[in-house]
Amino acid sequence: MDDLIVDGVASIEGSDSDVSALSRVPFFNPDAPTTTAFLKLQKKLRKQVGEAIKDFNMIEEGDKVMVCLSGGKDSYTMLDILLFLQSIAPIRFEIVAVNMDQKQPDFPEHILPEYLSKRNIPYYILEKDTYSIVKQLTPEGKTFCAVCSRLRRGSLYGFAQQIGATKVALGHHRDDIVATFFLNLFHGGTLKAMPPKLKSDDGKNIVIRPLAYVAEKDIIKYAAQSQFPIIPCNLCGSQTNLQRAVVNNMLRDWDLEHPKRLASIFTALQNVHPSQLADREMFDFESLRADVTEESCAIDDKRLDVVNLTLA
Repeated sequence: MDDLIVDGVASIEGSDSDVSALSRVPFFNPDAPTTTAFLKLQKKLRKQVGEAIKDFNMIEEGDKVMVCLSGGKDSYTMLDILLFLQSIAPIRFEIVAVNMDQKQPDFPEHILPEYLSKRNIPYYILEKDTYSIVKQLTPEGKTFCAVCSRLRRGSLYGFAQQIGATKVALGHHRDDIVATFFLNLFHGGTLKAMPPKLKSDDGKNIVIRPLAYVAEKDIIKYAAQSQFPIIPCNLCGSQTNLQRAVVNNMLRDWDLEHPKRLASIFTALQNVHPSQLADREMFDFESLRADVTEESCAIDDKRLDVVNLTLA
């Protein structure tokens, strides 16, 4: 049924006496490995997310953070890390997971509720048949991404208002931000990416991207070792020649050949010098004048004469 909201808030109390106290803690993942390599990676990601939250003041005292959970590696990782940080943060904030069931064919509706209930995570499932709308509105031969993301974003933003969420957390990582920069550069003629924190166009939602400092390759490793039940996107995954896929492949090739390049590009997005670009709205080029005074123009008696040298 379209627009059906299913409240799936899981019980935190537990029911079986043999369930340990630790397993009832939301951030505890019983499937996560305990190897030194994994714990090192986990510590790295937690640190990067914590730094992003601090640098951009993403989460504040009393916030209700709506974590948009798609069933992909990025959103699972984001939720996992945020739950841990919630448990140790000096401030109190609430986390609720929200999945939007877009009614794609063969979508496994049971996976996310089972996973979230197992980990005692409060959640909602928002059912809305955007799949049919996307198929109807997308011209033949065009990609679904633009229409799909716009419909999904609008529905999630509206739902955030319904449940009183003060922040909407999306799972975009560093590589997504860099890829968006190049997509806008190559196809949009703009120097624009995804900001780690923004206000929605209607001004009613604050969107945060806690994974802004995290590399995709680290998320891939983390999600695989954590054994998250990944749900693939069948809507756009079947389409070929997506421009974002082309850019992503370019970035992966760069990362293999030049491991520090993507980090350098992301750093550049944080180190902008408007006077060294050509945007007349960001910098007043028209008013630029040299700092010349009468004193600086005075003829120095020790000046060198200009000699016109010609070759015979």
